[in-house]
Amino acid sequence: MSVPEVTRTTHLVSAEPARQPIAPAPRIPESQEASPTILIVDGLKLNRDLLKAVLRSSSYRILEATRPSEASAILEMETVDLVVLDLMMPELSGPEFCRQLKANRKTQLIPLLILTSIQGVENEIAGLDSGADEFLLKPLHPALVRTRIQTMLRHKRTVDSLEEAETILFALAQSVEQRDKYTAGHCQRLSMYSVSLGEMLGLNSEQLKALKRGGYLHDIGKICVPDSVLYHNGPLSEEQWHVMRSHTIIGESICHPMKSLSQVLPIIRSHHERWDGSGYPDGLAGEGIPLLARVLQLADIYDALTTARPYKPALSGEEAVEIIEEETRRGWRDPELVLVFRELCRNRFDGTLAGEILYDNQQMVTRSLENMQRHLLK
Repeated sequence: MSVPEVTRTTHLVSAEPARQPIAPAPRIPESQEASPTILIVDGLKLNRDLLKAVLRSSSYRILEATRPSEASAILEMETVDLVVLDLMMPELSGPEFCRQLKANRKTQLIPLLILTSIQGVENEIAGLDSGADEFLLKPLHPALVRTRIQTMLRHKRTVDSLEEAETILFALAQSVEQRDKYTAGHCQRLSMYSVSLGEMLGLNSEQLKALKRGGYLHDIGKICVPDSVLYHNGPLSEEQWHVMRSHTIIGESICHPMKSLSQVLPIIRSHHERWDGSGYPDGLAGEGIPLLARVLQLADIYDALTTARPYKPALSGEEAVEIIEEETRRGWRDPELVLVFRELCRNRFDGTLAGEILYDNQQMVTRSLENMQRHLLK
């Protein structure tokens, strides 16, 4: 299928002359930053031309599409900062196209503005409910359109800066993993195990997202732990243990400024707590330990046991679960959560595990799930 031709109109009108930098790496004035890109999706050329005329006084890069399929092709190839679309279009309505864009990870953060000449509050409700960020009725007031678009683009710049900060944090977390060749892939496996257990517990989408992120960020504080401690061959001294245990608090402080990571912070801080209160850093016990931290903890132990390390070979899934159950008898792990994790391992992680070892009684597992879900609803 041929790629539709993309119409580009670029307006680069600026009131300020170009400035010469007076110092290395200067802050670029907003007027000289890369022009925001706006995609106009409307089947009528007249409507597109009118909107371009309204925006002509600003430094925007304008792309045009006559239908949603053309717009989708453009979004695959171009970085777009704002989509302006008509309520009624060929192929899909504006709200239907909004839902499509918000369901796509690549386009879900792009702000959407719906325009229409069709009166009725129900249309505005339908547009905003579909994921549109703004809704304007025609005839358009030029100053209002320009102001709304400026506001939406300003918000997009804020979102982009937060996304960049998150990306840096994840890269930093993975650099911790890459310091040790024996932990390669640990974060990815940990996210998978944690989310699988979370799904079995019936956790909601935000909690599952926190578990996925926690798999990558749980040990980010180890970036501040010296190699001499992190890879020490033999028992750690009391002073070395103090340094090692500090990684949970350091990791929490690194991620604390990011509001989007608020549900991940308890995972980072508390994934080394123990059910009997003998863990660190706060000596939390029982259900005082955040549930998501308990979930990730089991996944972390399982992956550590089933992965080869310099000081031990990789254990089988069956052996790993037996050790986790032994630690549960010592009072270290949540017994009900371990029952559910045992069933998960039997069904998903290791098909060779013996059923008679990993599955004693389906009613016990069901009871444990019910208890955990009651805890979630408190």
